[in-house]
Amino acid sequence: MLIPRLETQELFGKKVLVRLDLDVGSEDFRIIAARPTIEYLISSDAKLILMGHMGRPNGKHVSSLSLGNVAQRLRRLLQHEIDFIHEVSGFVARERVDRMTEGQILLLENLRFDPQEEGNGDVFARELAALGNLYVNEAFAVSHREHASIAGVPKFLPHVAGSRFFQEVENLSKVFVSPARPVVVIISGLKEDKLTYIEDFKKFADKILVGGRLPDFVPEEKKDEDPKIVYAKLNPDKEDITIHSIEAFEAEIGNGKTIVVAGPIGKFEDPGHKLGTERVYKKIAETRAFKVAGGGETHKAITTFGLEKYFNWLSVGGGAALEFLAKGTLPGIEALIH
Repeated sequence: MLIPRLETQELFGKKVLVRLDLDVGSEDFRIIAARPTIEYLISSDAKLILMGHMGRPNGKHVSSLSLGNVAQRLRRLLQHEIDFIHEVSGFVARERVDRMTEGQILLLENLRFDPQEEGNGDVFARELAALGNLYVNEAFAVSHREHASIAGVPKFLPHVAGSRFFQEVENLSKVFVSPARPVVVIISGLKEDKLTYIEDFKKFADKILVGGRLPDFVPEEKKDEDPKIVYAKLNPDKEDITIHSIEAFEAEIGNGKTIVVAGPIGKFEDPGHKLGTERVYKKIAETRAFKVAGGGETHKAITTFGLEKYFNWLSVGGGAALEFLAKGTLPGIEALIH
């Protein structure tokens, strides 16, 4: 998969549209992950136009979801002055971009305030593209969305992947392209739609361990149909898995040479329900396997137990990482390579 890279571009004086994931809540992980790309662009004397979204405003202006609310965090994390405008496209935005100088950063308003963003409208994509000379996707975590700023803008501008985006593809690909075996996938959490990925994961995984609330969504008679899949049993309050299931998971993890974890095993924030997540994650950490983790709650659990340094790759993607592992590509990747 030949993804065009930022490092191949001449950047001096160029107006560079950078798509970031700014839907970050209280976590700084995804912003920090994009920092090397932003610093590289600044040091290359580019003019940076940052784009992103927050929440689900449904095509309307919602003041609580304005990216003006994250501008100060960006300034603090990037240690750089950032100008913010309440526009995403049009004459005012173009006029402001035209006044930028080398190394300057401009943050646009929430892209989802315009309904064409989620509708992947070509008119909106062209308007965004008109602001820049180059497009950089540094928003792997939302690249499973076929939205205008992800899949549309690259049709109208030269385009590349940011360094973190490229590393995401490179590291996640190791799970299904000639992986060290056995491959163990732990899929867990609260979202029932995660179960839809199991059939795809069976193509490369030797064992799939299903925890969190997910086993509750599967009829009992179906749980023994495939020896590749191990469904945890839940405690009566359904906030954690049983000791027997923890031990079964630990045994499978101990055999793994490539391990993927997506989702906490139980309600780890609660001291009374953290045992499953803590023991399973610590077992993963102590193996010599290639270890990958994805998703905001997964990352939060890993940091809660102080295990970050034991993982080979902590993906910024939750749904995007799962989608990439399942399909081998994403709309955001396809937009860059075609």
